[in-house]
Amino acid sequence: MSEPREPRAPQGQAGAPQGRPDEKAALRLGTRRSKLAMAQSGLVAQAVSQVTGRPVELVEITTYGDASREHLAQIGGTGVFVTALREALLLGEIDFAVHSLKDLPTGQPDELALAAVPPREDPRDVLVARDGLRFEELPDGARVGTGSPRRMAQLNAYARNHGMTIETVPIRGNVDTRIGYVRSGELDAVVLAAAGLGRLGRIEDVTDFLSVDTVLPAPGQGALAIECAADNADLVAALGELDDPFTRAAVTAERSLLAALEAGCSAPVGALADLLADGQIVKEMRLRGVVGTTDGTTLVQLSTTGPVPETHDQAMALGRELAAEMLAKGAAGLMGERAH
Repeated sequence: MSEPREPRAPQGQAGAPQGRPDEKAALRLGTRRSKLAMAQSGLVAQAVSQVTGRPVELVEITTYGDASREHLAQIGGTGVFVTALREALLLGEIDFAVHSLKDLPTGQPDELALAAVPPREDPRDVLVARDGLRFEELPDGARVGTGSPRRMAQLNAYARNHGMTIETVPIRGNVDTRIGYVRSGELDAVVLAAAGLGRLGRIEDVTDFLSVDTVLPAPGQGALAIECAADNADLVAALGELDDPFTRAAVTAERSLLAALEAGCSAPVGALADLLADGQIVKEMRLRGVVGTTDGTTLVQLSTTGPVPETHDQAMALGRELAAEMLAKGAAGLMGERAH
């Protein structure tokens, strides 16, 4: 757990401006302490500084997900990397926060605004394997590390369907720790997010980019979320200049699917919305979803295609519609105790 906090003024009083704040004062960006979070936040800090003309300072905050050594599935997954940052926002200790969007719970607090979803990086999962191996080249019985039930379900299903035998091994830790398991020979391969390795400048470590036809990413994977207090209209507007409407529509549809399946981020749910273009003209959005048992014996995988959502409600509806179809095909029975 993070260190105990000092007693503070009641929420709503803390951080109240004394007179008019200095318009050129540094904005405080709250970030997790991990190397990846710091890299992501550094990129956002530069962009925010450009649109606001104000310096941005990083405020490092330890979250429960960082401090706990338990597996994400055991500590609940949802929100474990987010809660401490949100508390700091509500207390006025920071002005805005940067999250990996896939870590955000699907419910948005009224007091906080999701001010911007910048353009998404590569949403795919990647393999880092010994001897430069691709996934289909892994030897029988290969030990593949991942902390994600979603990845386990799809990797095991792919292996079973292609006559491969693999063992998925639950792991935790930062990128260096995970890749270290391969370098030391403890594991044959690990699966990570392409976006994270890209932001760390480590893409050369990848031995195989996993097609989204093989492994659908986590809802929101590859995208960042920039959050601030909802009542700070000036900051909401300034941060909004970093928003990418296509990315926001896609991740909104994906997260709507996740919410409708009543799953936390520790549940084995994958989703990806992508844009279908005719030449240079974007015509439609396709949303794909998957839920399965972690051993890969059962997967429910469906997709739907419709007009590119022009509003938040349209994007939400796309996700809910696909979720309803997946539930009708038996997805609820695969969600463990989360099923109603």
